[in-house]
Amino acid sequence: MDITCFDDLLQAARAQPQPQRLLFVFAGIELPEDSTAEQRAGFERGEGGALVPLMCVDKAPDELHSFDDLIREAAQFDKPWGMVFASAMAGPLGLPPRSEDADEPLKRMVEAIRQGQVDAFIPFNPRGQAVRLR
Repeated sequence: MDITCFDDLLQAARAQPQPQRLLFVFAGIELPEDSTAEQRAGFERGEGGALVPLMCVDKAPDELHSFDDLIREAAQFDKPWGMVFASAMAGPLGLPPRSEDADEPLKRMVEAIRQGQVDAFIPFNPRGQAVRLR
């Protein structure tokens, strides 16, 4: 399935034969202090920047009905973000994964994003559209 928006992600997670838990890391997009003039100009055009993980959450697919549900929850933390990265995990032996099962995978996601290793995740913009990072 080609995931182009957040609703596609929810649909794919619900369609999996094993129960899933969705993992989300919200990231800010900042311009590093040592950036060049060219990088600053690109950043002003909405290009480039460094991803800074700000907060994370895990949810069962049936806990979310839409991207707006996730956005409302994120708004409670009052941290401006520019992108949310999504991943999923299955439970052991076909059991639904618990929130505590997501702790370590979320920590690994945060560290991967800090290191710029984001290919294993689906990034969404603040409108819930999947984006491709270069």
